[in-house]
Amino acid sequence: MDFKVDLQDYLQEGRTALVWKLEGLSEYDLRRPLVDSGTNLLGLVKHAAGVESGYFGAVFGRPFPEQLPWMEMTAEPNADMWATADESRDDVVALYQRVWRHSDATIEALDLGAEGSVPWWRPETRTVTLHRILVHVIAETHRHAGHADLVRELIDGAAGVGAENSNLPDEDQNWWAAYRARLEALAQTFRR
Repeated sequence: MDFKVDLQDYLQEGRTALVWKLEGLSEYDLRRPLVDSGTNLLGLVKHAAGVESGYFGAVFGRPFPEQLPWMEMTAEPNADMWATADESRDDVVALYQRVWRHSDATIEALDLGAEGSVPWWRPETRTVTLHRILVHVIAETHRHAGHADLVRELIDGAAGVGAENSNLPDEDQNWWAAYRARLEALAQTFRR
């Protein structure tokens, strides 16, 4: 069994799910901050690209070749969590895909036990292995794909993990409305 291949597959599933959440939406809907933290779909993809570029780049002495000013320590807070007017969906997705290729090259070039250093982590935890970073980035990517799933559902009701398999019961709108109403009624019994 090739554990590195398994880990890479899980990483790619998260990447694909995150990008899929952008499909069919206008530039406006991609940028809409639908929760108080400002979380938006295009920002989640931009953030994931920046995070992955660092973890599979500089951490292992293989820096991503493009400057990402929003990831610099001097950038304004949360600059990586939204796309500027000059950054289109195509720009952000293309960047993320270039980051994937760079990350995948790092993963392929190194053994799972290869060591790196994460300068933004506490000194006692900075020394890491490729295995540790793969698990960390998989968790981060899937966490943000979950955020994207909820934001997308708030925009147009679309939910699920992917185009081929939503991973949700295949029921119609009436069933979902009744299901939600049943859950709300149950929750109401716990109100004080």
